[in-house]
This record gives sequence, C-alpha cells and structure tokens, in this order.
Amino acid sequence: MVPKLIAGFLAVACLGGVSACGRAPSSAEEPLVVTTFVEFPDEFLRLEVMVDSLRTFGGRLKNAPVWAYVAEELLGSPSGSLDTAKRLGAEVRSIYAPENVTWFPLVRKVFAAAHAEAQASGRASVLARLDPDTIFIDEPAEYLLPEGKSLGWRPVFHRNIGSLFDEPLDAYWSRAYEVMGIRDEAVFPMITPADGHRIRPYFQAGCVVVRPERGLLKKWEETLVRLAADPLIRDLCGKDQRKRTFTFQAALTGAVLNHLERGEMTALSDRINYPLFFREMFGGGKDFHDMTSVATVRYEYFFQNAPPDWDKTIRGPADRIAWIKDRFGSEGQDPDHLGR
Repeated sequence: MVPKLIAGFLAVACLGGVSACGRAPSSAEEPLVVTTFVEFPDEFLRLEVMVDSLRTFGGRLKNAPVWAYVAEELLGSPSGSLDTAKRLGAEVRSIYAPENVTWFPLVRKVFAAAHAEAQASGRASVLARLDPDTIFIDEPAEYLLPEGKSLGWRPVFHRNIGSLFDEPLDAYWSRAYEVMGIRDEAVFPMITPADGHRIRPYFQAGCVVVRPERGLLKKWEETLVRLAADPLIRDLCGKDQRKRTFTFQAALTGAVLNHLERGEMTALSDRINYPLFFREMFGGGKDFHDMTSVATVRYEYFFQNAPPDWDKTIRGPADRIAWIKDRFGSEGQDPDHLGR
C-alpha cells in the first residue's frame, strides 16, 4: 500500500442564497461555494478573517458556504480562530495525498480542491477555490460565471518560474509541456499584474473559480500526479527549489489548457485577487496600495510583521481599512501567528 498523508476537511456551512447572474442554479444548488486549504498554523487566523469578511462585506454572496480543508497535523493545535470556525458549525473529514507527491510543497491544496469539486458537483453552480489570505472587500459578483464559462482565472502575480511568451521554453517547462501533452495552439499570452511580463499561461492557483461539473480541479490533481512521477521533472526540481515549490501551480496550467476550450475561460478583472502590499514583500515595478474599487485582496504574509502605520499608506473605503486593522491587531501583527 502506498503511504498516505491526511488532511482534514472543515466545512463552514451557512444558510441562505442569492440570485445568480449567469447560469441560474437549480433550486437545489447554491449559487456559490468557497473552498480553501489551511496548511500552516498562521493560516487559522487567515481562515477566520476570510470567512468573517465574506459574511460582512460579501453582499448578495455573504451567506455562501465555505469549505476549508485543514492539514491533519494541525487539527489538535491550540487556536482561537479554529475554535471560532468550529462554533460556526465545522465538520471535520479527511482526504489523502500520496506520499510520493508530497515531496513537492503545497500539493495538498490540489487534492483538497479536487475533493471539494466532487462534493460541490450538483450542489453548487460555482466553486471558488481561494487561498486563505483572501479578504473580501466587496461583493465578488465576478465569481458568478457567465453562461457558457467554466473557469474564471487570474494570472500569477509576477513571473516567478513562469515562461516568457516570446522566449523558448526552458528545460523544466519543455519537459512539463511534454509530460502534460500541451498543444501549441492552446497556448496564449497573459500579463502579470506586478511586473508586467508577457508570459505563457501560468494561472493563479490562489483564485480559481470553476463550474464543479466540468471536473477541472480533478484534472489538476491528475496532472500533478503525472508531473510528480516524471523522473526528469523530479531531477530538475531537485536542482531548483522554486520549480519544486511551484510545480503544483504548473500542473494547473496543463489541466486548464488540456481540459477546457478557450471559449470556456474568462479572465477575472483586477478587482479580484488584488495583491495588497505585494511590492513590499516581493518587489516588482508597481505599488498595490489602492483598494478603492477592489472586491477581494490577497496579502500573503504581510500582516505577520507589518509596520504599525501600514493603514496610512493605502487608499480605499475607510471602514474596510479599519476593519482589516482591527482584525490583525493594533500594531499590524498577526496575533495567531505560530510560525511556519
């Protein structure tokens, strides 16, 4: 038997619904379900903030169910934030990820996403797979995909390990394309928001909005397993930690390009997945300090050690900025942070 690693499933379910634009859900379907994965102790607070912000600022979608998968080894960790989530009606389940795949970091979120998709099929019109550092600032109406669309996507924030569109594939991407069977005609350019690079498809895994019945997230899991088993990919990743770390996201590229027609995809606007303070954390040529027209933001690890006056450096709705400030402590610290 192949050894397995277990992750827990935390389902935060709330009653209610909205009228969806785009494909109308059946009477038995939720218009939207949100799912996420908590892998590190400092993400418990992120989960609480994400759910709280959705309930507070999510508009017609504020009562959307939230399904959060929690790494099994964290389920016994002391956390007031997790206790709060449990008081909201948490249900713990387990999923499995093959040990040979978990040599690659961050892959358990892929298996969690595939499981959530299977659970959501027939129960939700749309599933939004989000990283837990998502804060809802306004109603994310774009999640309600238009008729005929099966994927709402955003590009990666910056190039990272991505492949420049006008340059040849490097050894890693060349092999990945071969293993994943990506056709030349499926490739199209996208622009990274933080550094303005024109890259080949490299989708943001922290914000993936899908029609559950299309099975895209299951294809993501299958593609990841195939990549992870390839000896050359493993050899290349053994020599390059960044490629090893982000292979889970490269697999999403293969799943999308092989499973969906271009007409099934819709690019979400930059109101969605806005990378607040990205330049301060990772560099890049653009500041992200204006939340004026934003629906959702991402913040990575910024609030773990934020300067106390961070709120004076951004623009946007004063009540939202004050709300975020309150959630992360008066000094901009993450009070639930236990370290990775």
